[in-house]
Formats: sequence, C-alpha cells, structure tokens
Amino acid sequence: MNWLWTTDDMIAAMAGRPFGTLPEGITGISIDSRSIGTGEAFFAIKGDRVDGHDFASMAMANGAALLVVSEARLPGLGRLTVPMIVVDDVLAALGRLAVASRQRSRAQIIAVTGSVGKTTTKEMLRHVLSPSGKVHASVASFNNHWGVPLTLARMPLDTHFGVFEVGMNHPGEIRPLVKMIRPHVAVVTTIAPAHLGNFKSIKEIAAAKAEVFEGLVRGGHVVLNRDSDQYNFLERTAQSLGIENIHSFGQHAKAEFRLAEFNGSDESSALWLTIDGDTFEVAIGAPGRHIAENALAALGIVTLVNADLDKAIAALASLQPEKGRGRRHKLSVGNGSFTLIDESYNANPASMRAAIALLATAGPAGRGRRIAVLGDMLEMGEYAQKVHSDLSGPLLAAGIEHVWLAGKDMLALKESLPDSVQVEYREKTEELTEYVLNSVAPGDVLMVKSSLGIGFGKIVAAILDRFAPFVDTQREL
Repeated sequence: MNWLWTTDDMIAAMAGRPFGTLPEGITGISIDSRSIGTGEAFFAIKGDRVDGHDFASMAMANGAALLVVSEARLPGLGRLTVPMIVVDDVLAALGRLAVASRQRSRAQIIAVTGSVGKTTTKEMLRHVLSPSGKVHASVASFNNHWGVPLTLARMPLDTHFGVFEVGMNHPGEIRPLVKMIRPHVAVVTTIAPAHLGNFKSIKEIAAAKAEVFEGLVRGGHVVLNRDSDQYNFLERTAQSLGIENIHSFGQHAKAEFRLAEFNGSDESSALWLTIDGDTFEVAIGAPGRHIAENALAALGIVTLVNADLDKAIAALASLQPEKGRGRRHKLSVGNGSFTLIDESYNANPASMRAAIALLATAGPAGRGRRIAVLGDMLEMGEYAQKVHSDLSGPLLAAGIEHVWLAGKDMLALKESLPDSVQVEYREKTEELTEYVLNSVAPGDVLMVKSSLGIGFGKIVAAILDRFAPFVDTQREL
C-alpha cells in the first residue's frame, strides 16, 4: 500500500502516543469530518467556532482510519473504541508533522505571497508545472496558521514540485509559516492596500510580506514584481538577509521576466514574454492583464526550478479562471443570454481595479449593459471611505455606466459617482440579490465582486440557481 504516512512515522514526528490498535498507515489527512475519505486520519483541531473533538464519531462513521486527539479531551472520548494518536495539542502536532514532511521531501518548494494574485499564481503554477512532474499545491486558499501545515503534512513523498500559498492579516503571521515551508523560491506577486486597517502604511504591508524571505533555503531564489512601487524596498530587504538570487517580472525594462507586449480579449489573453534575450509568445485561456502579469511570475519560476518552459507555455492555453476569481458563465434570460463574471471571492482596492478593467474588456450584446455589482472591501480601517469613493475613477475611466452596490462602505462610492452613472444601492446583500435577479436582461455583462465576508458569493449562487446555462442552438446547427 502506498501510504501518505505510516502510523509509526506519524507518532515519531508528532511526539504522540498510540491508543488502541492502529492501522499500518493512512491515505490522507482531513480536518473536516463531513468530507473525510476512507483510510484518512482525522485531526480534531479546535477552531474559533467549533472543536473537531465534537465530531470524532462522525469522522469515524465516514471512514476515518484513526483520530488525532488532544490528551485533555481524551476522557470525553472514552466511549469511542477507535484507534487514536494522542498528542499535547492537535494543531501543534499537525505543525510538527508538517515540518517532518518538509524534511523528508526532495521536491522543489515554492512559496507564494502578495496582496493580490496569490491564489491565481498558485493555481497557475500548479497548471504549468504539471507537465514536468507531480505537483502538490494548497487547496483553495489554505494559506494561514492551519492551512499551511495541513498542506505540508498532506504532501506525498514522491512530489516533484510543492506550491504553497502564504497569507496574512497582521505582521508576524508569515514568518512561522515560511519557516515550516522552507521554499527554494519565494515570490511576492505585488504589494497593495489590503488589510489597511491593520497597518499604518503600504511599507508596513510590504515589510510583513517580506517575512517570506526569512524561510528561504540557502541558495534559494526571490521573485519580485518590478512594476511595484515597493520593489526597491523588497529588494533591499532580501539583500539584507544575504539573499543573492533576486529576480523580477513585469513590464519594467530591467525586469528579468519581461512583458514585451500584451493583447487581451474578453475570453483569453496573449502576451510576449522575454527571458534572457529570447521572446516567447504565450496564449492564456483566461482574460485580463493581471492574469498575464501572474503568468510572467509563474513562467519565470518554471525556469528557476528547471521545469520544461515549452510545456509550461503550452499548458497556459487551457488555463481557466477559478471559482470566484474571474470564472465566466453564459446564462439564459428571456429570449437571449447574459454573461456573469464571478469575482466574488475577495476584494481590495488593487483587485477591484483589476476586476473593473476586466469588465471593461467584456463586450455586451445588442442593447446589453456592462454592470459592476460591488460590495464592501473589508479591513480598510480609517481608509474605508476613501478607498471606496476612489473606485469612481476606475469605473468612469472604464466607461461603466451601471453600478449596483451593497454594504455600508459602498455608500461612499455611491455618493462619489456622477449622475451619468446609473447607481442602484441596497444596504444588505440579500436586498441587492433580489434586485439583480429581477433586473438582469439579455446582452448584459455582470461582474460581481466584494470581500468574502460581505457574502456576494450568495448573489452568484442565486444567479446560477435562477438562470440555466445558455445553449447556442444556432451554433450547434
């Protein structure tokens, strides 16, 4: 059997003790009792809202091979006659298993951070590295104090490339995570005013992102956005840590992985990439200049980990946007169709501007409208009113004449838009959802975007539930 971990290795790595008759090994690791697979280990992590120990019975019923539980909760689990590994603290034990996973791995390890584009770049790396070997990458946005160790602990021994997303909301959060990951390559996608409420300045955000350099292995590589205003600061920070291999991507003339030309449409992109004097034409199966910029970083990293660049470029042609990050749906309404651009996963000022620019490239049909459906950007603190009202500039520059809004902070945007823009405002997401469902018309293009906590994913879900996928019968004929 090809185990992810033998139980003996787990016990040794986690400093645990066996309880009951343990299986020889496990096939996977889960922290969700509902979706656990047969033969996997269930780690009963105590979170902010729920304690995994309360779902131990469900995990076993759903096929868990063993439980990893804390010593303090063991008396309450006495009625369960199931195999367990008992540890001092489950999350800490998962962290120790993650460290052991990294120590035993011979993979090329990549850490991805930045204010915008982390998940897109991580998924792009998964896509372009796959033709060159087995890739293990973070699921969704598993980039925090439990997501990173969980992803590391899940990394199979035969992995060729490990890609890890690293996020933060406060200073000091990246440092312990990257010291677990110990990447060969660390990339900072860009620095933007995200989580401004927790920082005094953009430079403080850059300093927090620069913590990713501290875990880099000796002789490792740093990849930076040369077009970012914080490039010089990040470069100096890396140099101060003794890092010699510093690379850059972007349109800047001195960028090592340089965007020579970009040509975008509403469904795809084409770019010309220059590396070491050679120019490569790259077709991407997803639209948006920000996607092209992420591709520069990804293809640059391909060369640094000695993967096949030609195969990576070919793979980009089949890239599709992730759910909530630009995925498009053509849906039936009335006697025609409309297009939904799902950007609902998260938002900050930089990603809002990118999404608005993406909407500007989308062509409505007939008498259709380009409609920006926008909700609050969270964690902006004292800057909230300004960053929301400032979105009026990009909207006007993009020629967006229909803006539908929800959230208390979006009032600032409503008040900053001129009468030439048709604005619909609702205080609550649910109220705006009803308006959207009743107002969309044939030919429209809707782009939906907000911070995750505002719940605009519900608007997308309601649209997809109400309107069926459009089938072009004329094209089929």
